[in-house]
Amino acid sequence: MTARVNSLTERVTRRAQPNGSAWWSMPAPDLRILLTAFGRLGYDVETLLAPTGIRQGELDDPDRRIPCEALGVIVSGAQRTRRTPNLALEAARLVPIGAYPLLDYLVLTSDTVGAGIHQLARYFGLVGNPVSLHVHERRDPIRIEMPGSPAPFGVEFTVSLILFHLRAETEGRFVAASISFGHTPDDVAAFERTFGCPVQSTASWNGIGVVRDAWRLPLRRRDPVLGRMLQAQADDVLARLPARDGLALEVQRLLAMRVARGDTRIAALAPQLAMSARTLQRRLAADGVSYRDLLEGARKEAAGRYIAESILSIAEVAFLVGYSEPAAFHRAFKRWYRTTPQLYRQAATRRDT
Repeated sequence: MTARVNSLTERVTRRAQPNGSAWWSMPAPDLRILLTAFGRLGYDVETLLAPTGIRQGELDDPDRRIPCEALGVIVSGAQRTRRTPNLALEAARLVPIGAYPLLDYLVLTSDTVGAGIHQLARYFGLVGNPVSLHVHERRDPIRIEMPGSPAPFGVEFTVSLILFHLRAETEGRFVAASISFGHTPDDVAAFERTFGCPVQSTASWNGIGVVRDAWRLPLRRRDPVLGRMLQAQADDVLARLPARDGLALEVQRLLAMRVARGDTRIAALAPQLAMSARTLQRRLAADGVSYRDLLEGARKEAAGRYIAESILSIAEVAFLVGYSEPAAFHRAFKRWYRTTPQLYRQAATRRDT
């Protein structure tokens, strides 16, 4: 039984990192989306959550991150309670369009399936799925690949969600040419019946093949005006995501949300990652980064943004980003941007006029 549970957990959590470690987390509301689907499949959500120590109310907090280990515990617990073959497929079947509002409508306001897929690949980092998407349009059929060694659950869930939603948004006309899995799903035939295309297991790549006629199919909600508005919003969000990987990325994301309105002490942040402050320090050190450096980076980004974009006084910005003395803030700002806050604001104002 233990071996079986470990196997199920690995199907959810395996993700290769550059340093060989495995660490990934997801926004709490994204876990709620999955748990809502599990509930509709007949599982008791409170029972699934109990071993993780997470309360349902915490899943409404957009700032909270849930470590992958928790999702592994939930999925393996569901399968112990009542085994559901192709659980990721069945969960995706019950996730409605709009569950991931910004990303879903970035895709669905596009003109065609192909344009929508390019939007999906570009902005996939907006959600907590550890899978990444690469589009190879010169191949025939076109490939939507998921490189690296992502966990089977994430691959199956992502493939299924893409195919269900594209089929709905083309009024049933979209059908993939093929599906490739680097692993073997519980029931390959069920995937083939559901999506009407061949499935290759233990393949050399994960993803979806699409013929060019299907790639050019129009999407029923195409709306270029709304699409441009959503893209501007998404570009702004992506621009604020730190260029780090693994645990350091998760910490920097949390600090970016906390630095101007919350407690940035490591002792306050570590519980959101389901670990102690000492463990967090140790794991960051193993990745070659310090908590202090991440906090300074978050303060730098927030300070530059508030000075350039807000009408707050420089003293108010200093206080917001954690400096009780304006002189210390001025020294830090000049070190970060090689200019004073006043000159930085003047330059930003000239650019906007």
